[in-house]
Amino acid sequence: MRINRQAKDLLASRLMRLTTILVSLSVFVIGLVLLVKSEPLLASISLKDLLLSPSWHPSRNEFGLYPFIVGTVEVTVLSMAFAVPICLLTSIYVSEYAARSVRSLVISMIDLLAGVPSVVIGLWGVLVIVPAVRYVALIAGYETTGYSVLAGGIVLAIMVFPSIISVSQEVLRNVPASMREASFGLGATKWQTVKYVVIRKSMGGILAAIVLGFSRAFGETIAVLMVVGNVAKIPSSIFAPAYPLPALIANNYGEIMSIPLYESALLFAALLLLLVVVAFTVMGRVLLIRIQRRST
Repeated sequence: MRINRQAKDLLASRLMRLTTILVSLSVFVIGLVLLVKSEPLLASISLKDLLLSPSWHPSRNEFGLYPFIVGTVEVTVLSMAFAVPICLLTSIYVSEYAARSVRSLVISMIDLLAGVPSVVIGLWGVLVIVPAVRYVALIAGYETTGYSVLAGGIVLAIMVFPSIISVSQEVLRNVPASMREASFGLGATKWQTVKYVVIRKSMGGILAAIVLGFSRAFGETIAVLMVVGNVAKIPSSIFAPAYPLPALIANNYGEIMSIPLYESALLFAALLLLLVVVAFTVMGRVLLIRIQRRST
């Protein structure tokens, strides 16, 4: 009986280890498949032309991804500029100032927002955000349809709220109460304790939440596709339309595949997305390790 139990434990351990390895290798397998599929494009067009050329004309075998890269970066950076301050202030209020009943209500609403389908948020953006952006642009002296980088940034910021707030408020609440009490004992106010003790102690987790939100924002497709305009030009302002890489792939994959290298170009765009998300995730992990070492 004992040998049988040991055999079962060994089998379960090895099975779980194999499952963990397979899950860990999935990112590399996805990247390898995308790289193989992108090879015909990379063999025909230089990497410099692919990344820096503004010309996107598949019928002429011109696959410059620069306008799409710029559009992706601008929409993502703008969304994070909106989301990070709002999410951090919300997290601080929920974890440090709100009553228990208010905290439960806010967390429930955040969880509900996380469950709203992206297409619903995109439709709401078309009905509310796009007209609002058009009105603001007219006041500022710009002519626009409202489908723009700004509209995409606002919609994307709303979509990353739950990711950043949920992780950040949980990290802030996990700071030991003894540290708060020690700060109060030295005469610090509530805000001073939050600013110099709680936030500083939680900085690693907050950074991880921001990286998670960035990863979500960078690869989001449907909601942004519906409000950003989808014009293959470099945006001249935040009121101009853009065409992010995820929208390019979603709009075009499966169509006009008779054009040589077209599918390869779209899969190369997917590979770029994957590499950027992985790079930022690794960078965030390195920063987390450094912060943890300094705090110990």
